[in-house]
Amino acid sequence: MNDDVRNIVLGVIAAGISTSLGWFARTYLWRRQLRRKQDFFGLPKNAECVLVVNREAGGDRAVARHDVFTLLELSALIKDCGAHARIVAHDAAQQGFGERTEFCVGGPASNLRMVAHMRSLLPGMQVNVDTEPGPDRGAFRIGGERYRMEAGRVEHVVLARLTAGMAGAESRPVFLFCGQRAIANQAASRYLVRNYPKLARKYGKRPFVLLLKVVNSQAYGPDVVELAADVTAAAMSPMPEPTPTSHRASP
Repeated sequence: MNDDVRNIVLGVIAAGISTSLGWFARTYLWRRQLRRKQDFFGLPKNAECVLVVNREAGGDRAVARHDVFTLLELSALIKDCGAHARIVAHDAAQQGFGERTEFCVGGPASNLRMVAHMRSLLPGMQVNVDTEPGPDRGAFRIGGERYRMEAGRVEHVVLARLTAGMAGAESRPVFLFCGQRAIANQAASRYLVRNYPKLARKYGKRPFVLLLKVVNSQAYGPDVVELAADVTAAAMSPMPEPTPTSHRASP
């Protein structure tokens, strides 16, 4: 074997080794990212989870169009984790939590399951569900702060990852998408899909409650979302009692 042939053979071997190492490295990184994603969402391979769907406010059984988009985006995320989803109507989800991951979509005006979760897990949060028009219609009260809605201009949504106070690796999280409008629910699902690596690094498996602000949805749809505040402590603590007003007798 002359030098030219030997150099060609060695070059081919080196290229093969380099390609194999690159493939193994990419596979290792992909699997590590997948495991982190599965851990954050509580969705190991072949796990089952629940998508709790609401109804359109004022409707009977219909689901708002933007909530359908929310379910589709969450379904793609679940499929990426290798898990399986079961869709359950909000008024038929009579089961506990912690055994399987749950994604609950819709505010308390349209989702009875959300009402139950808020009472049990978010005692420091209230939502105005009045149907009469007014400045406080749909407003959030979290702790001592009030967040009003300007339809099409500024809407808020609470994105929460909770574990119902259960400890241990087997406890599956409950994800809440509680928006002032359906388009805000979709905005929260997109925010979660895009930012879960950052959220996983910051919170790990600890619960969090984030208040997101959807900006100018009438022009930008659910795409422009800002993190307004981390309201975990306020939302998970009992609602503070209103400060009594003192009245002095007139002379």
